Amino acid sequence: MTDLSSSVAALRADFDAALAAAATPADLQALRDRFLGRKQGLVTALYGEMAKVPADQKREVGRLANDLKQAVEAGLEARKATIGVATARRPGLDLTLPARPLPVGSRHPLNAMRERIERIFVRMGYEILDGPEAEDDWHNFEALNMPGDHPARDAQDTLYLEQPFVQGTRTTGEPGAGVTLRPATLLRTHTSAMQIRYMERHAPPIRIIAPGRVYRRDNLDLTHTPMFQQVEALVVGEQVTMADLKGTLLGFAREFFDPQTPIMFKPSFFPYTEPSAEVFVGCQSCFGRGCSMCKRTGWIEIGGSGMVHPSVFEAVGIDPERYTGFAFGMGIERLALLAHRVDDIRAFYENDLRFLEQFAS
Repeated sequence: MTDLSSSVAALRADFDAALAAAATPADLQALRDRFLGRKQGLVTALYGEMAKVPADQKREVGRLANDLKQAVEAGLEARKATIGVATARRPGLDLTLPARPLPVGSRHPLNAMRERIERIFVRMGYEILDGPEAEDDWHNFEALNMPGDHPARDAQDTLYLEQPFVQGTRTTGEPGAGVTLRPATLLRTHTSAMQIRYMERHAPPIRIIAPGRVYRRDNLDLTHTPMFQQVEALVVGEQVTMADLKGTLLGFAREFFDPQTPIMFKPSFFPYTEPSAEVFVGCQSCFGRGCSMCKRTGWIEIGGSGMVHPSVFEAVGIDPERYTGFAFGMGIERLALLAHRVDDIRAFYENDLRFLEQFAS
């Protein structure tokens, strides 16, 4: 009996020492297997010795074995709780910290620029108009005072989805009905086609902007791309004058660029407006002193404008003797280049995150 008591005491001392050295859940599992394993556990082996103990001592030996087993189990559970708390407190494993933020995208700078322009004109009372990018020759050219032989078409050479003309006649009731050649579908060269579509269905007064993608057979370089975005505006009503056009563009420029931004009109030619003018704003880099961006002039062109040509009104059934109007168009990429002082339009389309992330908000 004395030898057995000594063995139990030695096992208890051995367990206490090993328990104090355990530092991880894996250490505790190894210690549990060593003492409480079903086949080779030290406590389990102690129960196996019960068969060799005299009958009058079995009760006492059983008590010692049970006490040791309970001590081992209690020690393991207590140490497990202590190790769990210590592990949770380690740097980087604080379960009370918020989760790491997931990376999210942002608006493309050209989309953000378009929305900014739209907000300005909406506050001025304009309606935003959207429409098809595949147009017919009538809406894209002829109704805008550009017949098939007009030289202005050369500057807006586009991409046809079919042959330039196919046999047939225009739909009855459409302007120019009875013509023996019906133009095929093409990719629009400007959003002015939406102005025609709107005037065909709505009577004055009219105040709209038409933003969207347009297509031309331009070479890809620093300032040109075969696909770009335009925003065009149309105002039609009684006694609309060039002064209204200038006031609108001046208000836009001063809200878009700077409250002190000057504006200049330079006479030009567009088939669908008369008189016509190119629109310039004071250079935002040198503020009129002259720099490489404005080619030492102090001015930068942002678009074209003019009073709607009477022939355009006649094409859509609006009386040019009663109504007048103005229209203007600007390239969204051109405005983005100026606003962000970017010198290469291709950067907006190359999807380089190093460039695009500069505009994330």
